[in-house]
Amino acid sequence: MSLPTDWRPRLRLPLVVAPMLTVSGPELVAAACAAGVIGAFPTANCRSADELTHWLRQIRDGIAARGTPLSAAAPIAANLIVHSPQLQDHLQVLLRERVELVITSVGSPRALVRPLHDIGCRVWADVASLRHAEKALADGVDGLILLTAGAGGQTDWANPFAFVRTVRPLFDGPLVLSGGLTDGQALWAARVLGADLGYMGTRFIATPESQASPAYRQMLQDSTLDDVLQSSAFSGLPANWLRGSLLAAGLDPDAIDPQADLADAAEMFGASARPAARRWSQLLSAGHSVSGVQSVLPVAELVRLLASQYDAAHSACYRPDF
Repeated sequence: MSLPTDWRPRLRLPLVVAPMLTVSGPELVAAACAAGVIGAFPTANCRSADELTHWLRQIRDGIAARGTPLSAAAPIAANLIVHSPQLQDHLQVLLRERVELVITSVGSPRALVRPLHDIGCRVWADVASLRHAEKALADGVDGLILLTAGAGGQTDWANPFAFVRTVRPLFDGPLVLSGGLTDGQALWAARVLGADLGYMGTRFIATPESQASPAYRQMLQDSTLDDVLQSSAFSGLPANWLRGSLLAAGLDPDAIDPQADLADAAEMFGASARPAARRWSQLLSAGHSVSGVQSVLPVAELVRLLASQYDAAHSACYRPDF
């Protein structure tokens, strides 16, 4: 495992709870870090720099309230969306608060790497192609998150087996596999492939600590792999969505062009659009792993379950008769 040596004793599992728009908040991140997995959140979930400062302090207080010293908890990860108009304001907060890990999305991390490295922060970038991975490494990032087919929210086309095995020979630093991981067995498989950690989002939406609505959690439990639709129509980037949420918003999933772009999104969700679906509240995201969401579990209990599955998968791979 090519992770920082000082992080290893703090991780119960090689796992990141993925940053999710509208879903990841202080309670989810604090619960994840206290349970021994990296908790991440998009800074875009905060309405201002002041709120971001409050969130970071609330997360630290939440970890301590769960009986875990900050020095023993898993790292807190802040996700910066590079094209966000709030980028510089949020960056200044992260520098001031001396965060340990920043994950960059949707744009080059080049301008962020030096100031973050200056405070000892590690920078990981999410990438969806070999070209993106090479560019991020040239920009000086410390780790890569490989977005593969099946990831909830932003996704892409690459097969996870091929993507990890293509990038691993190029980079001996941390690789994180995102896409379709639903249980401890899948997490162990990611490690066998050569990834250092897995990225799970969908499974953690169905926790009481997430900011998801009860209806969202229920829809996850009621949905299967076949209920996931990939389209760039809603954000201009390929992403996976729950068909049930599109139907509930008055949209026909089968009539939506999966190759739609930002202009199409503007037309669909502009002020004059009918029906007036609200992109970030009515339309719900999920990955291919949704079939594994069968109940709502507290984060600590879910991490314990994943750990037992992970250990069982590890043991099964070393059977004497295998």
